[in-house]
Amino acid sequence: MSSENDAAAAAKLAESYELLQREIGRVIVGQQEVVEQLLISLFAGGHCLLEGVPGLAKTLMVRSLANALHLEFNRIQFTPDLMPSDITGTEIIQENRTTGERAYRFVRGPIFSNVILADEINRTPPKTQAALLESMQEKQVTAGGSKHPLPAPFFVLATQNPIEQEGTYPLPEAQLDRFMFNVRIDYPSEREELEIVKRTTADIDTQITPLLTGEEIIQLSQVVRRVPVADPVAQYAIRLVRLTRKVEGTTSPMAPYIQWGAGPRASQFLVLGAKARAILHGREFATTDDVKAVALPVLRHRIRTSFNADAEGITTDHVIQKILESTPTTIEDSNFAEAFRSSDAG
Repeated sequence: MSSENDAAAAAKLAESYELLQREIGRVIVGQQEVVEQLLISLFAGGHCLLEGVPGLAKTLMVRSLANALHLEFNRIQFTPDLMPSDITGTEIIQENRTTGERAYRFVRGPIFSNVILADEINRTPPKTQAALLESMQEKQVTAGGSKHPLPAPFFVLATQNPIEQEGTYPLPEAQLDRFMFNVRIDYPSEREELEIVKRTTADIDTQITPLLTGEEIIQLSQVVRRVPVADPVAQYAIRLVRLTRKVEGTTSPMAPYIQWGAGPRASQFLVLGAKARAILHGREFATTDDVKAVALPVLRHRIRTSFNADAEGITTDHVIQKILESTPTTIEDSNFAEAFRSSDAG
């Protein structure tokens, strides 16, 4: 790290990670990998899209994360009749009773919060989905020619059900690309499901203790960006992304199964996610193992499979796993410390 202050902040971040996992674990049984990916996204300053069948506690997980932080939380239930102004807010005419003058006043919508749960985001039409684009990218809302900044930090955690097709509107690629991670939530194990049943059918009221303020999260996010990344590690991340594209000069073994691949934002999020994961695990530099750990959630929503893949039942996760298996790293784990010290990257 670049200074003693950064080293102290990194130690605090690693400690906060353990405490946050413990607090969230008081409500959420299992799902450690999902919680880790959510926290990586949080400290990297990115947005998350959570996919899973109904009943897997997607909403409860996001609410528990918000409760573990001193942040303002709002839930927006996306429905077919939801309008953009229902999210961003609207201008109303307000009359001054003393002077009789009338003026427009902007009434803020639920988007003006730190943590936004966009519940079942694929159940609302594209016009309303697009209302999130400016908020997610520019962290502001434009209404009536005026720009209204959103509170910092600002995170959108969206959920969608992947098995229901009727009455749904798939997110356009431009909006999918705004999400740092696409996190898949799977069924719990038998032991975990037993624990879930025991907890939820007993008279137990579990309270989560808030651990970090918004200002602390912003400061820790800045520390994450200062984590060094050696050139070979960054080049490995870029090579993974380039192998998802059908461009001249690439020799991806999965090229016949890819219609189009990930853009440069994927390379950025791979490196940023690797930095966040490294520091959460108490390391002062990122490795290719960190890149591999975040490859699936970063890439799975940025790849479109071809007809050949669909015919053979090959999913984007299969494509990414094969690319990871066939892409060698260019540096041994034991040499990472020396590599990042001598590298200009980071």
